Amino acid sequence: QVQLVESGGGLVQPGGSLRLSCTASGNIFSMNAMGWYRQAPGKQRELVAIITSVGSTNYADSVKGRFTISRDNAKNTVYLQMNSLRPEDTAVYYCNANLRDFRRVGGDYWGQGTQVTVSS
Repeated sequence: QVQLVESGGGLVQPGGSLRLSCTASGNIFSMNAMGWYRQAPGKQRELVAIITSVGSTNYADSVKGRFTISRDNAKNTVYLQMNSLRPEDTAVYYCNANLRDFRRVGGDYWGQGTQVTVSS
């Protein structure tokens, strides 16, 4: 059984910062790409940032220069440092991991989501 557990969401004022963390645990054989997605009320879930197993990154245009994704492979953990937050960044943020479990079966796994609210 594989689980992804997120932490670090909350309420922050515009211009502020937050750091999200997501740790994968369970019977994991290997980790591939890890990423963060978000879903605002009434909108579709969208990619925020993604990082490959070797550290290559890709960002949504709306967060480039403000958000930084990183990972600690030894801890099966991915981070999202969010700076200069804007009200339009308000959403539920979901962690995603593409991995192979102990049976060598590959698949996508999701965290439960963490709320980020940017408001004065």
